[in-house]
Amino acid sequence: MDPLFRFPGALSRDPAVEAWFASDDPLRRFVQPWFDALRACGPDVRELMHDHHPTACIGEAAFAYVDAFTAHANLGFFFGAELADPAGLLLGTGKRMRHVKLNPAAPPDAAAVQALILAAAADMRTRLAGG
Repeated sequence: MDPLFRFPGALSRDPAVEAWFASDDPLRRFVQPWFDALRACGPDVRELMHDHHPTACIGEAAFAYVDAFTAHANLGFFFGAELADPAGLLLGTGKRMRHVKLNPAAPPDAAAVQALILAAAADMRTRLAGG
């Protein structure tokens, strides 16, 4: 079984993702720069709404998502359990997925989050290449 979470319908820019960020929800606006960082990972990045939250893919393979809750937002990684996390930002106990809890009152180390984003994109490209 293919361990990758594939979305053949992912788009370069999904209007549904744009609509999600256009909401009046301040936490959605707070997390939008992190989704923009996912989008900036390369020309092969695609996106879609999955389970009601914006999801970023390398090609059709999901590598990260964002979601907004009542008091915080999450930046999640589909293979986060396998990413190096020297800053200790990743939370979760699942087999593969991990997330960073983002709180406007206590912003995370931006450089460490950006490093996770770049590592997750690179990891997915390696997986897609069969490595």
